[in-house]
Amino acid sequence: MPRFGATWTVTLLLVVVLGGTFLFCEYLIYFPTIFQCSWPVVSHDASEPVRAMVLSDTHLLGAVGGHWFDKLRREWQMERAFQTALWLLKPEIVFILGDIFDEGKWSSQKHWEDDVRRFHRMFRHSPDTELVVLVGNHDIGFHYEMDWFKLQRFEKVFNASSTRIVTKKGVNFLLVNSVALHGDGCPICQSVEKELLRLSKDLNCSSSSTDSCDGAQMYPPTPPIMLQHYPLYRVSDASCTGQDAAPAEERHLLFREKYDVLSKEASQRLLQWFRPRLILSGHTHSGCEVLHENKYVEISVPSFSWRNRNNPSFILASVTSQHHSLSKCFLPEESTVIGVYCSAGACLLLLLLLHCLCLKGLLQCLSLCLLGKHKSL
Repeated sequence: MPRFGATWTVTLLLVVVLGGTFLFCEYLIYFPTIFQCSWPVVSHDASEPVRAMVLSDTHLLGAVGGHWFDKLRREWQMERAFQTALWLLKPEIVFILGDIFDEGKWSSQKHWEDDVRRFHRMFRHSPDTELVVLVGNHDIGFHYEMDWFKLQRFEKVFNASSTRIVTKKGVNFLLVNSVALHGDGCPICQSVEKELLRLSKDLNCSSSSTDSCDGAQMYPPTPPIMLQHYPLYRVSDASCTGQDAAPAEERHLLFREKYDVLSKEASQRLLQWFRPRLILSGHTHSGCEVLHENKYVEISVPSFSWRNRNNPSFILASVTSQHHSLSKCFLPEESTVIGVYCSAGACLLLLLLLHCLCLKGLLQCLSLCLLGKHKSL
């Protein structure tokens, strides 16, 4: 009986340790981590701010390059992180700055529909939260790969134009299709630039009404917050700091215009047309803060996925018509989760080893007792 009692005890311990470790690493760990985050306070402003959550580069894996376990692991991480953030922080609006999908640039219609279905499952939200999605190069292809079919397929899924203004509580959020800002006269580029010029005119007319503004759409007369996938032009990430910046060995690598960042010309045009009070961008998968022309602040938002970095994060923005305040919220590090699993595995091996040693000692005692009885006979 003692042997069977010990076996059942060890079995129960194994189940508890395995189940507890799995529950903690795959579900509970997100709560204490994101619970530490809070909405920044907008000082010197009595108006109620818009609470916006900003993330980027989710890169849902597709059917071609995505291994099933990699896909399952990364998507579960993003789903749990996003759902926990919604539950704890309750943002009014969520922006995802492009590269929603990893293979949108070449996926078939069947695979595209499967990717979209998984996205809507992962990033489901209540009617109280508005989800706004921007287009990235992996969604419709780089400039040389994009076409009207891919762009319209993307816009149809998210029921909105890729270049537009979203207004909430008197705050203008300008969404820019930065993939089409190559300035080479391509049909999509011409269409996007024409729309940007119209939006620029509308915003200018909203702040200073003139006779030439007849027919212009009126917006709140405040500079917009500009959101896009590609960052504005910068030489490199050499000046970027912080725990979510690019690795030290990569920060001095020169960026390529129209591939890693927008061209100088496109960047200057956007700043001239809109004079934004804040720019939020993605694409690089790393965090950075840049000051353009000594007055325009740009924040590069890191990737939200463990596949692209060990410590994903997102931005919490409290925004009023005149002021804004930002804070960064980090997700659990993948290395921490792996460490917990390894520690639990080591504990289980030690437990099994001790059990085997105890069982071996018990068998030796029984054999000695039996041998002693045999000799006495």
